[in-house]
Amino acid sequence: MTDPLTIRRLYGRRQGHALRAGQAELVDVLLPTLEVPADGALDAVRLFGDDRPLAIEIGFGKGEHMAQQAAMAPEMGFIGCEPFLDGVVGALMQVRDRDLANVRVHMGDAIEVLERLPDASLDRGWLLHPDPWPKARHAKRRFMNPGPIGLLAAKLKCGGEFRFGTDHPVYVRWAMMVMAGLPQFEWQADSPQDFLVRPEDWPETRYEAKARAKGHEVWYFRYRRTEVPAAIVTAA
Repeated sequence: MTDPLTIRRLYGRRQGHALRAGQAELVDVLLPTLEVPADGALDAVRLFGDDRPLAIEIGFGKGEHMAQQAAMAPEMGFIGCEPFLDGVVGALMQVRDRDLANVRVHMGDAIEVLERLPDASLDRGWLLHPDPWPKARHAKRRFMNPGPIGLLAAKLKCGGEFRFGTDHPVYVRWAMMVMAGLPQFEWQADSPQDFLVRPEDWPETRYEAKARAKGHEVWYFRYRRTEVPAAIVTAA
């Protein structure tokens, strides 16, 4: 038996092109003020200095969606997790340009943060246009698996919301199968419009825009955390 939570996805290179001087300065000066602490338990007080609602974005790309959500809800604390340096630089630019005080950044795997948060401490979570890992042999690397999603369920408050978006048909089928098997989540959809039309409070990401430019269909899923207790999930 292998605990899926122990599987850490392989991201390849964490840095692409060399950083420009202004970008390097953001990493050297701004990032240390926003970084999630490297060890120890995490909570709102440690991260933001007060007891406030918390949200997490798993793989924030260049940070546009996270930044807009943070701007719309200044009373909430946003934790963004992204393994790639280019994406982190993009988020730092968003924080600087929007003068956001309610964002914290982790350059790495979101599981490293989720494991350190108290149970039932998150009000919202996002997983938007993740790497689909389309080959069957790579399916275990998807965040949309019972182990990682079960961990997220443990950290979400009852009534909290998890949002998932993708334009990849393999991933959407896989995700629907995984989520259908977890009683900790209730799909918030009464008609096709609820998952085919982006909600007004769901800012478009650059990945969604690229997908639409290619003529891809995009799906938007909203799940409510139920009262069913979270369980540790294992797989052979």
